[in-house]
Amino acid sequence: MKHTFLITLALLTLALASCNTTGKKETDNTSEVIYYVDTSKWELAWSDDFDYADSLLEQNWISDNQSYEGFVLCSRWRENAVVKDGILELQARKEQRGGNDWTCGNVWTKEAFGYGYFECRYKYAGATGTNNSFWLWPKVGVDEGEKAFELDVNEGHYPNIVNTNIHNWTDTHEDGSHDQNFKSFWFEGKDELSPAISHEFETPVKATKIRLKSDHHTTIHLGEFSIYAPNSEYPEIKRFENSDENIDGLVNLTKAEGTKLSASGVYKDSIRKSEISNVADGTQHAWISQVEGEKWLEVDFGEEKEVGCIQFLNGWDDHGGNRNLLSQYSIEYYNGEKWISKVEFDGRCDDDFSEEFHVYGFEWNEKEFKFYFDGELYRTVPHTLCHAETNILLSLAILSWDIAGPVTDAIDGTSMKIDYVRYYQKK
Repeated sequence: MKHTFLITLALLTLALASCNTTGKKETDNTSEVIYYVDTSKWELAWSDDFDYADSLLEQNWISDNQSYEGFVLCSRWRENAVVKDGILELQARKEQRGGNDWTCGNVWTKEAFGYGYFECRYKYAGATGTNNSFWLWPKVGVDEGEKAFELDVNEGHYPNIVNTNIHNWTDTHEDGSHDQNFKSFWFEGKDELSPAISHEFETPVKATKIRLKSDHHTTIHLGEFSIYAPNSEYPEIKRFENSDENIDGLVNLTKAEGTKLSASGVYKDSIRKSEISNVADGTQHAWISQVEGEKWLEVDFGEEKEVGCIQFLNGWDDHGGNRNLLSQYSIEYYNGEKWISKVEFDGRCDDDFSEEFHVYGFEWNEKEFKFYFDGELYRTVPHTLCHAETNILLSLAILSWDIAGPVTDAIDGTSMKIDYVRYYQKK
């Protein structure tokens, strides 16, 4: 089945009343589907269900035909965009072409669109290292006075990470970077991965050592890793900000005399200066782990201490976006005889978005950006950025730097599979 989306009439009515979005469910093993939309507010203005021969793709879409440099490891070609059995496949192949070792598919609409509700139903390519994207970008440019922008409804990473982003390409910084608003979600797009973690214990623990462990698929970026003795108040930890100053009685055991730090490994390159000591130096510099194998950071007090709270900052700050956030970790303490698990967090789940279709929706109006997953609103951002018409882009890319996980031969032969694209306007 294209989609195992079982829903009762009562739930359907509730979804239409509360979300005002679109979606669909299947009734059998055929391609016949039932569409639902709040027709009192929206009307379908443009759509493509790919119910035609591959040779007709150019009626609605333009294909990329070029090589790439930098963090995109693939060139993109029309031959990698294949319409078959009502599905548009953006295929990944391990082949040398255009100076790249991989090829993929990437298309954008001939038509441009303004405010409205945009929706795409697709599956991810079934391998790490792939970026499965549905986004809005004015390929023909914007008029003078308008902001150049990019609206990423989802840059999906296998198996089930949903990434949303709002780029402002006009107001760049001196280093050439730009402002963006990035958030990453897991568990079917409903819960945000956080860069700021705080675990406050109702009952303090006595420990000689504390360690964080993870089998995260790529490097771990840990900023300040603070272990506090029991106190009546702890810092309010925020995105890439953590200050334990000016709190009466607060003791940071990570910075205490006699404390020793050790780790599974350290990532080294010419750009990111990583040291284990970065987790306790009071700066925004991070300890960056090695790429392969289990990662761990250990704090040895040298003697028994009482612990009331553990806080840390994870991921790296990409000019307003939180990248490479931990989706799994555990925290253990050593009581002098054995390691005991205190915190277990696992944002990974059994859902495999390369096996299941999901619907990614985006409402763009004068005041807000709204992101939807399978008809449910899960992110709202105030909008003052962009008003020019935009094209719709569908893109499969292979990314370096482990941005989407390890790049392996498992990518060869996979594809991002698109069932439909739709654009609605307010009545």
